[in-house]
Amino acid sequence: MRLELVKRKEHSGVMTVVSPLIAVGLTGVAAAIIFMASGVNPVQGLYQFFVEPLTQQWSLEATIDKATPLILIGCGLAICYRSQNWNIGAEGQFIVGALFGSILPVLYPDFENALTLPLMLLFGAIGGALWALIPALLKTRFNTNEILTSLMLVYVAGLLLDYLVRGPWRDPDGFNFPESRIFSEAATLPEIFEGTLSLSAPITIVIAVILAIMLAKTLKGFEIKVMGESPRAGGFAGFSAAKLTVFSFMLAGGLAGLAGTMEVSGALNQLLPTISPGYGFTAIIVAFLGRLNPIGIIVAGFVLALTYIGGEGVQSRLGVSDEIARVIQGLLLFFVLACDTLILYRIRLVARTRAVTGGETAHV
Repeated sequence: MRLELVKRKEHSGVMTVVSPLIAVGLTGVAAAIIFMASGVNPVQGLYQFFVEPLTQQWSLEATIDKATPLILIGCGLAICYRSQNWNIGAEGQFIVGALFGSILPVLYPDFENALTLPLMLLFGAIGGALWALIPALLKTRFNTNEILTSLMLVYVAGLLLDYLVRGPWRDPDGFNFPESRIFSEAATLPEIFEGTLSLSAPITIVIAVILAIMLAKTLKGFEIKVMGESPRAGGFAGFSAAKLTVFSFMLAGGLAGLAGTMEVSGALNQLLPTISPGYGFTAIIVAFLGRLNPIGIIVAGFVLALTYIGGEGVQSRLGVSDEIARVIQGLLLFFVLACDTLILYRIRLVARTRAVTGGETAHV
């Protein structure tokens, strides 16, 4: 006997909406089991992980800060995935965007005026877009697998960052620590109110809303939908798969690069050997949990941000490894994909067959 997946003729619209909630619920159950296996009260563990970050102002602000890059990167990835372009390298695009955005405050620290920050954000978006253009061109020109090329470029970007902060871009007054100089006030993202969130959060929400409108109301959104569902039909309509690949990769890379620049000009205020806890990879979960919809991604980004703050909480208060956050993030992606699979396919039990004499086939 073996199991087969058979595509359903029709799938439930209700389950499409509800499945992310089911995935979150199943992740909660799995997390409780993990806490039990770690010798921690599962109720206490779940509370510290998912609820405690929402009960205090500082932790809520920290959650929003973590959610901001996840949402921005996730929105860009959603455009790629809707058009059947599998960009797995947003982490590298995030890093390169941060490097490009840091050119002015690191190499030209005396350039301090009203143009400093806008130029930094622009350079960051351009850097991320150019880095994403590499796997896009390799795919369109040489039919290279974009999953592999975009993923490998993540490690190149990480090594480039490490080299720069330990070498040419190291702070000359930093006592030989591997870090860049502290950004000037003109190169620092301002706060909405003093001592609260920076402008990165409202900028991200505005971009997500614009992308939602683009997908729902514009010709480009229609092109993305058609090419994602039926490239052949899109070809008959005059749409170019190659141009859409370049567009979607550069848009995703630009948003990831913008997120990288906002991270180093806001939360970090300098370049360090490591500037991301894995935002580019976690944003893949955010994109799918949000159903590849920018509005849904806003909610999903907040949920995934909880895992970062909650992971730090259970580590400090319950003595559980901080790696538990990555495990729970991976489980969430697994359950999201599993639920999506069962929406589109049904499981069928099939008897194995074996050949018998006379050329006939017998079912076992």
